[in-house]
Amino acid sequence: MEITYLSQEHYDELQKELEELKTDGRVEVAKRLKQAKELGDLSENSEYQEAKFAQSKLEGRVSELNEIIRNASIIKKSVGTATVRIGSEVKLEKDDKDEVKYTIVGSNEASPLKGLISNESPLGRAILGKKVGDIVKIETAVGWKSYKILSIE
Repeated sequence: MEITYLSQEHYDELQKELEELKTDGRVEVAKRLKQAKELGDLSENSEYQEAKFAQSKLEGRVSELNEIIRNASIIKKSVGTATVRIGSEVKLEKDDKDEVKYTIVGSNEASPLKGLISNESPLGRAILGKKVGDIVKIETAVGWKSYKILSIE
C-alpha cells in the first residue's frame, strides 16, 4: 500500500469528483448505452462502442480515485516546525540569489508553476528534514544547483 499525501482541499476535490462520477457520470453513460442499443446490431454500432469505451474510462477513473482516497494521508500545515516536512512552505535562495517559495505536497497534486513541489521530486527529497540555513545541492539537466533554506512556515 503506497501512501498518497494530499492537502485537505485536494482530498475534498477528489471526493467530489468521485461522487459525481458514481452518480451523474454513471447515469449519463447508462443513457448512452441504452440509446446505442436501441440502434440495433451492436457488432457494427459505433455509438455503442464509444459508449462502452466511455463506461470503461469512467470505471477506471472511479477505481483510481477509490485507491487514492483509500490510501490518502492528509497533509497538516506545518506551523512552527524547525525542519522541512510535507506541508511546509519553504523559501529558498537559489545559486543566482533569486528567491523562490514552494509548498511541499504529495506527488498527486504537485504543480511547480503554482509553487507546489512533490516530496518525491529531487528538490523536495533534498530539502525534507533540513533546517533554516541549510544548503542543499541537487543535480539537474543543466548541472548542479544549490539552494539555501531561508525560512520554513
